[in-house]
Amino acid sequence: MFYGEILSIIVAITWTATALCAEVASRRMGPLQMNVLRMAASLVILAAVLWLTTGSPLPYGMNANALTWLLASGAVGYVFGDWCLFSSYILIGSRLGQLFMTLAPLFSALAAWLLLGETLGLQAIAGIAVTISGIGLTVLSREEKAEHKHKLHVEIPLKGILFGIGAGMGQGVGIVLSKVGMGLCEGTPLLPIAATMVRAVAGLIGFGIAYAIKGDGQRLRQGLHDRTTLKAATGTILLGPVIGVSLSLLAVQLAPAGIASTLMALTPVFILWPSRWLFGQRISTREILGSCIAVAGVALFFI
Repeated sequence: MFYGEILSIIVAITWTATALCAEVASRRMGPLQMNVLRMAASLVILAAVLWLTTGSPLPYGMNANALTWLLASGAVGYVFGDWCLFSSYILIGSRLGQLFMTLAPLFSALAAWLLLGETLGLQAIAGIAVTISGIGLTVLSREEKAEHKHKLHVEIPLKGILFGIGAGMGQGVGIVLSKVGMGLCEGTPLLPIAATMVRAVAGLIGFGIAYAIKGDGQRLRQGLHDRTTLKAATGTILLGPVIGVSLSLLAVQLAPAGIASTLMALTPVFILWPSRWLFGQRISTREILGSCIAVAGVALFFI
């Protein structure tokens, strides 16, 4: 049985639901408020998992060098990357926001080249070109509709595109920084969960500082007292850092990493129809084709 492959598809579906919940929560509560809540709740859940499995709610067995790299990963991946991602949900929607996340392997490859000396093969370069082509086809398709059919109101703001690119950059570079940090850990129990917790600490500190500076606590309090917002925020927290990450780790163990990664990257395709049903967004044939091409580009990185 293809248990790992089946789990990988379930992960893609889970992340699709996470993106949709995050779009709703971010629009109603604000991306900064949502991320503060998400990081705090994730830390509590991860600490509980470590406590139940290792007997300690805190990760141990990491040296200062490893902690530095993992904290840097959390700052880049969570603070910068997730802030850009959740902000892109507000400006261009979770559908396009997730499409830009297919750029993460591109930035991972570039970061690995700079930090680890890993070379880019012809297949990886082809993957970059294919992914960018798919994204370009989708974006140009929506701009074309905006020009000829103004009533659809589908203009894509440049700021939203930049946030999408930033989200892919943060995700891709953050993964490489995590890889370096985890490679320096020796004898750390439940390493992926422990590393995720360290990254979440950096995320909470970064978002907490931004939240303290901005001082907009009213939207957070309103969100916590609004049933729809609270449901969306709960779905974002549980489906993403808890269920999604756990299943993705299991999927990679049960299936070849390349196949698992490619199947988990199907989120931009899976999100098309739910976003139309939930948000009334129109879908063109070129948008479907562009999403499929972008995912095919991701596949070239791994297969």
